[in-house]
Amino acid sequence: MFPHTQQSAATRARPCPTLVLGLGNILLRDEGVGVRVVQALERMTLPPDVEVFDGATAGLDLLDVLAGRRKVVVIDAIAGDSPPGTVLRLTPDDLATRCEQGISLHDIGLLEALALTKQLGDAPEEVVIIGVKPNDVECGLELSPETARLLPRLLDLVFAELE
Repeated sequence: MFPHTQQSAATRARPCPTLVLGLGNILLRDEGVGVRVVQALERMTLPPDVEVFDGATAGLDLLDVLAGRRKVVVIDAIAGDSPPGTVLRLTPDDLATRCEQGISLHDIGLLEALALTKQLGDAPEEVVIIGVKPNDVECGLELSPETARLLPRLLDLVFAELE
């Protein structure tokens, strides 16, 4: 269980207004790009109103992590017809329309968690998804060289969303 999900949104302290959420499976190389971005952010100085969280492949377990935020920036690998290395800025509405094409296994859990926060009256005010088309999703712990080269750009995109 994730440490942030052990208390309900109503009983825990009010979360930081902004959340940067990295999703992905680090055992499948580029599928873990969101987690790798969060790991890099954890080594940086961030504004005090920003929290970073490694969501791994969680879906509905993210409900309490998402609830009550002003802004959520999600970084994740995405499937689709784009060439490897493509970086897209998406919204939950964009994902919902693309889900029929199959974005990723855990994006559906993200959309469901966001929908539940809305039903509970505690939805984030704004959600942005930075999606990366992976180069390699074979077993392995390291990002492919092509995706690893995208990390500075992805960090810049996250910081642009934080401004």
